[in-house]
Amino acid sequence: MLRKINAWIDRQNFIVQIVLILLFVFAIRTFIFGLYLVPSGSMEPTMLVGERFVADKLTPFFKDFKRGEVIAFDNPNFAYSDNSLKFLFQQYVWGPDNWTKRIIGLPGERIEGRVENGVTAIYVNGEKLDEPYVNPYPLIPVRSVGGGISYKTFDPARPLRNQPFYQIDVTSLLPESMSNLLYPGTPQSHDVFDITLGEDEFWVMGDNRQGSYDCRAWGKNHTGMPLKRTLIHGRILLRILSVDSQEGWLLWDIIKHPMSFWSRVRWGRTFGFVR
Repeated sequence: MLRKINAWIDRQNFIVQIVLILLFVFAIRTFIFGLYLVPSGSMEPTMLVGERFVADKLTPFFKDFKRGEVIAFDNPNFAYSDNSLKFLFQQYVWGPDNWTKRIIGLPGERIEGRVENGVTAIYVNGEKLDEPYVNPYPLIPVRSVGGGISYKTFDPARPLRNQPFYQIDVTSLLPESMSNLLYPGTPQSHDVFDITLGEDEFWVMGDNRQGSYDCRAWGKNHTGMPLKRTLIHGRILLRILSVDSQEGWLLWDIIKHPMSFWSRVRWGRTFGFVR
């Protein structure tokens, strides 16, 4: 009988230990550090599809964000609950997906998007913003795996077989791909705007301006919408791995493509701080 009681106690202790470990891991990933996978090209070439990043989730609790920082935040178009407890559950447990952009405008500032001599420009409180991080390369249309069309950052000065960002298969090109490159600075319908931010609002945009869905087009009727401070939960700090892959589970990618996987690892971009 005593042996059965001891066995039962051991099982209970094991369960308690597992629960405590899970709570500890959840607390670290939620409030200290987060791991992010890049699913789209909106931040190219700063962040490429398939790269893994670590974000600092701790300092945003007591330190203001700065212009130029790359941040992680919850989907601003998600239908959030008005109930505070449910809102917290949506933010930290289950709800919207995570997005990543760069801070362009800070609370209280006037942010303008202009077209000057056929090229787009951003002004903050009347002064033109210097943006060395904006993608300087054009985008090339290619056939995606699902049969649709996607745009990838492309260096026209280098051959297709030796592109620095993505492996581009010749068979994925469209007949008009090379003649339909989308060059940076080309004005789009949402590039002209004029907004003054509230006390808890930020203006964020992707570095890949020709391929980024950001503040310029969020909101009702896609007319533009600032990002609320309450939705921001981390600063992107460190790139820890760079693989030309859209597969969320790398082990599964390795199993499916044991030979080609390693040729898609961007070794030169693995491990590095985000700027």
